[in-house]
Amino acid sequence: MEFDVVIIGGGLVGASLAAALKSSGLSLALVEGQSSPTVVPDARDWDARIYAVTPGNARFLEECGAWQRMEMSRVQQVEEMRVFGDSGAELDFSAYQIGAAELTFILESRLMQAALWAGLQQQENLTLLNPARCAELSWHPDAAHLKLADGREIKAKLIVGADGRDSWVRHQAGMAETPTPYHQHGVVANFTTAKPHHGVAYQWFQPDGILALLPLPGKRVSIVWSVSPERSAALLALSHEALCAEVAAASQHMLGELSVITPPNAFALRVLNLAHLTKSRLALVGDAAHNVHPLAGQGVNLGFRDARQLAEVLLQRGTRDCGDLALLRRYERARREDILSMQLTTDALKHLFVNANPVLRTLRNFGLAMTDKLVPLKKMLVRHALN
Repeated sequence: MEFDVVIIGGGLVGASLAAALKSSGLSLALVEGQSSPTVVPDARDWDARIYAVTPGNARFLEECGAWQRMEMSRVQQVEEMRVFGDSGAELDFSAYQIGAAELTFILESRLMQAALWAGLQQQENLTLLNPARCAELSWHPDAAHLKLADGREIKAKLIVGADGRDSWVRHQAGMAETPTPYHQHGVVANFTTAKPHHGVAYQWFQPDGILALLPLPGKRVSIVWSVSPERSAALLALSHEALCAEVAAASQHMLGELSVITPPNAFALRVLNLAHLTKSRLALVGDAAHNVHPLAGQGVNLGFRDARQLAEVLLQRGTRDCGDLALLRRYERARREDILSMQLTTDALKHLFVNANPVLRTLRNFGLAMTDKLVPLKKMLVRHALN
């Protein structure tokens, strides 16, 4: 089998890239290890994987044909965000300050997955190879050669690695940079709340971790709690009632009593910064290309912006070989600043707040309070977050 572009990994970023290339004139294949995703219709059932999607990326998903396929009753707009320091300081962001309708949208991973895949299954220039497992990958001057575990062989002018943070493609390409662990775990779970959230997201910077409450439709929230591995293990070992009490206390009982919808889970946090996102006949996107701390909720947004940029480069390639390194480096250069900026910002905030130094404690809370008073700075930060 021969294709112009083979995307390995059919998660949110890989699927959105395939959808964005529907009018490219390129022959595409998407290799994914899982069966085609479907949405469980039970209204009581919520996905533990919750993402914040910026308005800019919501428009990208609409251009891909996915946004309009989603059940909007399961999508929650965030109109305000309140950030609390560990010594009384507070910073509020509001969409209305800059005349926007929302800061972000909160929605389930599987909702986006199913909407994207519904379009992919009808896409004329796309061959879906799933479930399928990759076995061998090699690069040659005229093409990349991929062998699947079932023996099928594929030639591609361009391989795109969209296969997640432990990317097989990245390792096959010899991009051996080692992720730097944060020695923290992200604990995630969904809850019902006694009080309405009114479309407000909350975040607490605490000496022992960072807690975010993301609003879901109705009286529901999703949490991401960045804590030490020991604290993570202790939280996972709690009964549901005890976990609710811990989260309610850490969130200053902002939304009243909580009840668990989805049991807690945890994943190790790390940062990955690659020297290059491309080589001849290869481009990396999403978590295969970079890892960031989840405190800003920007991991999937960086990935969608990767897909947007790579699609734009390929759509504007003219008659050039889509695996040409000089062409692919345009994508890499365009993405470098955004990725590095987000990594540096989240890394600095993590080290600034998860620190017991009393001088830093004073400075960080003073910084939060001052930023809240500087309206032009707040507007600039909000506009940047909308992309």
